[in-house]
Amino acid sequence: MQRRELLKRAAMGGAIGAIAGDAEAAPTQEGQMPRIVDTHVHLWDLTRFRLPWLEKNSPLARSHVMKDYQTAIDGLNVVKGVYMEVDVDPKQHNAEADYVIDICQKANTPLVAAVIGGRPAEEGFAKYIRRFRGHRFVKGVRQVLHSATAKPGFCLTPAFVRGVQQLGDAGLTFDLCMRHGEIGDALKLVEACKNTRFILDHCGNGPVYAKDRQPWQRDMERLSRLNNVVCKISGIVVQARERWAADDLAPVINHTLSVFGPDRVMYAGDWPVCTLRATYRQWVEALRNIARNRTAQDNRKLFHDNAVRFYGLN
Repeated sequence: MQRRELLKRAAMGGAIGAIAGDAEAAPTQEGQMPRIVDTHVHLWDLTRFRLPWLEKNSPLARSHVMKDYQTAIDGLNVVKGVYMEVDVDPKQHNAEADYVIDICQKANTPLVAAVIGGRPAEEGFAKYIRRFRGHRFVKGVRQVLHSATAKPGFCLTPAFVRGVQQLGDAGLTFDLCMRHGEIGDALKLVEACKNTRFILDHCGNGPVYAKDRQPWQRDMERLSRLNNVVCKISGIVVQARERWAADDLAPVINHTLSVFGPDRVMYAGDWPVCTLRATYRQWVEALRNIARNRTAQDNRKLFHDNAVRFYGLN
């Protein structure tokens, strides 16, 4: 099932589900929560931007701005955040970039970097990204690949591959946000763009309740063998049933952590999309519960250190 279809179904489901039996996130010895870098922060101001995918009756169909995010993360020690593009009308890509750069320049927010929207297959893409080469705040580009306008195999068209190669030449990354059945396409794209660094979003949208995860597991293993791709642990909570537990998400998360290893995984909040099924705190606590048997060092890498290193955050 497409992620967009999952978002629609989760939105129709209404209330946030309860998490049964999850442990509270453990504070450090100093009494503080462990530090978090959130590598997937969505913000949108509907007075400024048009989001064609956002359905009128969705709980998400309102502005979600920095003050709302700061309320959501209160008390969780989120020390830095990376903005993730929100699939605005492509005509607004430059305006979106300017909007988030302005936020990153402010001293009173955790946002320190951004992945902006772009269309690698379109004519003029090289010119568009040229302004962001070596940019202090802009780290990469994403085009959502699970939308109706991106059919299976779209990311393998010559124009798209060329655009993603240009990202590598400009020192920018590309986020892979796609249907779990198309990770084989991601594998081919990554192999064709050896000088571009990739981030696989949302555990490759691994199917939470599938009876047979073997095709996804196999493709994740193959993709993880390529050294120029890392993976975000995020997003899959929107697949959860209305009443869910951390154990529902654990098979997908544990397989992802296992195949990519402790040095190539990064925590991501996916706020406010995650609120279709969980509060920000519930998602953080669910992941900490799932990862509780891993070493303290590996958890520091997952929640903080890997993101700082990968994005070159100050």
